[in-house]
Amino acid sequence: MIISSTSDYRAAAQKRLPPFLFHYIDGGAYAEQTLRRNVEDMAAVALRQRVLKDMSRLDTSIELFGEKLSIPVALSPVGLTGMYRRRGEVQAARAADAHGIPFTMSTVSVCPIEEVAPRIKRPMWFQLYVLKDRGFMQNALERAQAAGCSTLVFTVDMPVPGARYRDAHSGMSGPNAAMRRYWQSVTHPAWSMDVGLLGRPHDLGNISAYRGSPTGLADYIGWLGANFDPSISWKDLEWIRAFWKGPMVIKGILDPEDAKDAVRFGADGIIVSNHGGRQLDGVLSSARALPAIADAVKGQIKILADSGIRNGLDVVRAIALGADCAMIGRAFIYALAAAGEAGVKHLLELLEKEMRVAMTLTSVSKVADITGDLLVREA
Repeated sequence: MIISSTSDYRAAAQKRLPPFLFHYIDGGAYAEQTLRRNVEDMAAVALRQRVLKDMSRLDTSIELFGEKLSIPVALSPVGLTGMYRRRGEVQAARAADAHGIPFTMSTVSVCPIEEVAPRIKRPMWFQLYVLKDRGFMQNALERAQAAGCSTLVFTVDMPVPGARYRDAHSGMSGPNAAMRRYWQSVTHPAWSMDVGLLGRPHDLGNISAYRGSPTGLADYIGWLGANFDPSISWKDLEWIRAFWKGPMVIKGILDPEDAKDAVRFGADGIIVSNHGGRQLDGVLSSARALPAIADAVKGQIKILADSGIRNGLDVVRAIALGADCAMIGRAFIYALAAAGEAGVKHLLELLEKEMRVAMTLTSVSKVADITGDLLVREA
């Protein structure tokens, strides 16, 4: 199969993965309207093509939170990454490290922090939820800090899990889920050998390290549902801001007033995100939410964006809409599932090439010059 885009990696991942895993990463909440709009609205952003500006010197790098990134992209936190390829967090982190960008480890990763951090040169980022078990949160923060994680990504748009209809149909949840997952695994031998047999333990490594006992896939949905905290408010983040020594980024911002609250709180950055359309269906896409948020807080706080970014052209679009950096989740998981570490490396190479084409044809030689002036304004 010829691979030249994220769409190609998605098709390859669908062939290789058991359906419960493919649909878990591919799906969204409710009727998946926001999931679709994330991609459609970003793709609809029109840029001004400019020519004859001498683009022989082009720089895609940025500085963010004291780190140099080769391109303005970071890998988003994705739960269960290690179920998509053998010890998947390690493979994805190494690919990001090789390309000179951050990998963000999820709270609900398969590999624990201590397995991934020593395998890469640059410090990784760590993502955390507000959970009812504050002891787990403190334990995770202490371990992340001890492992040298540089930036804390705090996800705030999941006080309750979203309603994801696909999961009940695919076997991730619903009646006879364990039996259905077993049968799907048997009928996908490449995945079964790589992950099912050689990728053990199939565990939520960070949670198991705290609990002192295995927390496997069968416990995953139940544990999440029991531990998410709908009482979350800004005051619940104050002790974390005081404890964490590095940059702190708030993930899940879609409204300018919440962005202003993040500035008042003292966050170093926000991530404009609707959780990839996996939480509240019908909310704004990131492409639609970005401009108003940038108008409200640009220059006061770093703005990152995810949800709907599938290629290097989308990265340029997101920055033109007001982001300082883009993040990708599904795109790198598709590549990881299809081809492991090499797939993620190739995807990042594609993103950089696509960025360079977009920058050349819009006549911007550095990322700082990607501004709203590149956008074609509607009459």
